[in-house]
Amino acid sequence: MGHFSIKMLNSQAQKMPMDFTQVKIVNQSKHLLPQYQTQFSAGMDLRANISDAEVLQPLQRKLIGTGLYIELPQGVEAQVRPRSGLAYKNGITVLNSPGTIDADYRGEIKVLLVNLSNEPFTINDGERIAQLVIARHLTAQWEETESLSDTERSAGGFGHTGTK
Repeated sequence: MGHFSIKMLNSQAQKMPMDFTQVKIVNQSKHLLPQYQTQFSAGMDLRANISDAEVLQPLQRKLIGTGLYIELPQGVEAQVRPRSGLAYKNGITVLNSPGTIDADYRGEIKVLLVNLSNEPFTINDGERIAQLVIARHLTAQWEETESLSDTERSAGGFGHTGTK
């Protein structure tokens, strides 16, 4: 994983390194490779790779193939996330969000979509159905102990700070 600096558009902006990692990809779809839609996008759009349109009924879920296969470096995951426009406008989201693709998975990337609206939704071939974010992760090594350090929050969980 190399580190490369890119020139910032704003000459007064602090130069920040941009991280890149090579990811091998096999494209068996009819579509172009996923790409970032804007300069600072975190995710790349995934497209449905289907032979016929699929209708997603209200509250129905379907696994939609992309025709893409990737090989991630160790310590890197790919996260499959909803597209905000599909969620807002049509109630279509990724059910296991974010879906994690591990570095040792070599199967087709598929997206588990669910229709949370009251209307059927048609998924067409080539439609942008989700986004893919590539991210580093740490591997935990457990250290068993009898106690944990105390904090101001301590065991305060869901709703512990109130609603106002």
